[in-house]
Amino acid sequence: MKKILTQTFKTPVGELILGAFENQLCLCDWKYRKMRKSIDSRIQAGLNAEFIEEDSPVFSQTKLQLQEYFDGKRKVFDLPLMLVGTPFQKQVWRALLEIPFGQTASYLELSQQLGNPDAIRAVASANGANAISIVIPCHRIIGSDGSLVGYAGGLEAKKKLLLLEGVKASSAKNQIQLF
Repeated sequence: MKKILTQTFKTPVGELILGAFENQLCLCDWKYRKMRKSIDSRIQAGLNAEFIEEDSPVFSQTKLQLQEYFDGKRKVFDLPLMLVGTPFQKQVWRALLEIPFGQTASYLELSQQLGNPDAIRAVASANGANAISIVIPCHRIIGSDGSLVGYAGGLEAKKKLLLLEGVKASSAKNQIQLF
């Protein structure tokens, strides 16, 4: 059976599980997220491979770029990615990559960008199934009213990532103020 190499990485906002398949990043996800088991199963089934804790050259690149991001020195990631999901999920994840550092979009805006404004729930579901957190910036998705909505890493992590990117959050309502 093929192997997905894995290892954990502690960041300032939580612990991630990194996964590499054929030297491409297929997993960079929150270790303690609610959907951990189903995400892992989807990736293993999609790649017909099993998780093995082992090092990969892509992990060094990933850790370096994440550290640069947390240090405020990187706004765009340049990593070889292996997206594992349905064609629709991959379409949503590619659209997430188009949201610039320091900016946010709502589920509605993302559905409109994809040409299907009625697909808000499907877009939200695909967003929640993203297994390459931070790099594929699902944290940049907010509610239409500017509220911080669900995030696999938790709302506190989401808030910290958005603040790191310069998006101001109002502590009174936990809502984003867009400038």
